[in-house]
Amino acid sequence: MPLPEFSADMDPEQKEKMAANATKASSFLKAISHQGRLMILCHLVSGEKSVTELEHLLSARQAAVSQQLSRLRLEGLVVPRRDGKAIYYSLADDKPRLVMELVYQLFCDDDS
Repeated sequence: MPLPEFSADMDPEQKEKMAANATKASSFLKAISHQGRLMILCHLVSGEKSVTELEHLLSARQAAVSQQLSRLRLEGLVVPRRDGKAIYYSLADDKPRLVMELVYQLFCDDDS
């Protein structure tokens, strides 16, 4: 999909739509701009994880992991599932996965 071109003669409705999309994109980028949240998403790309699993994988306290998961949930990037006392998280859709793939290509490729 080509990027839209912003121009002075753009229809006001198109400008509003572009502004609304920019707001959504900005919110998404803010949500993944924290190292802890980005690492959580990286771990969830491989599948559902419990909060306890994420604590161990991130070497972080439960409170810190829960706080970051809360922000990701608020932004609609992850979804929780309760099983007894345990809470499991997974990616809400493919957007985070696509972004993780792009981030990996940009920053984690060995040829860089």
